[in-house]
Amino acid sequence: MLRKYWKTAVLAATAFVGDSPLFLMDYFLRFLRVAVLLSIWRAILAGRGTTAGMTIGSVLTYTLIAEVFGEQLACQTGLDEAIWDGSIAARFLRPMGTVAQFAAETFGRWWFSFSAFSVPLLLCSPLLGVNPLPASAAAAGWFVPSLMLAISIGLALEFIFAALMISLEIGIWVMGGVRTAISMLLSGALLPLALLPWGIGAVFGWLPFASMASAPLRIYTGTGNPP
Repeated sequence: MLRKYWKTAVLAATAFVGDSPLFLMDYFLRFLRVAVLLSIWRAILAGRGTTAGMTIGSVLTYTLIAEVFGEQLACQTGLDEAIWDGSIAARFLRPMGTVAQFAAETFGRWWFSFSAFSVPLLLCSPLLGVNPLPASAAAAGWFVPSLMLAISIGLALEFIFAALMISLEIGIWVMGGVRTAISMLLSGALLPLALLPWGIGAVFGWLPFASMASAPLRIYTGTGNPP
């Protein structure tokens, strides 16, 4: 029964090479982005000790792991593009669940990206001066179910935003930009919520977006307690 979903994931993974011969350029740009972010955090937090319960080491690890699992924490399935180009209609004719189809394709893309980018980034982390290891064995153990919950929440929000796009008749690019901006800011994937000024991060922590990135990353770095 799972074979059809496995085949779908494999096809999605191998599509990277066939779709564009420059697919590695995206990974190179992502590597440059994380290198720049690490440099910025070093410049900002140098000599400050612990800030909002986070040391410079934990912030650097937070930033690195946020990029390693960047696609999982963002959880974008391509549903909006399928609605835009009309291919969503053909998916209802396949002998597979619609949500499961998008999930299988997404996992396939993640598998390829994790092998081509995330693993090399982890191996290069000593060259970047970052310790990629979790804060403790308990943190590593709690991180796994937290990441699974983050993916499930992100997948649910993907379909919620798609439903809003259809019901409000908003363009795909507008809704995609809004969703990316909101998710990146409110989830803590780009900036740790604890470092936001005026206690804004504590307010954002009550929103479902915080469970997509901030919660698993803080558990990983030992700066947040598992529920």
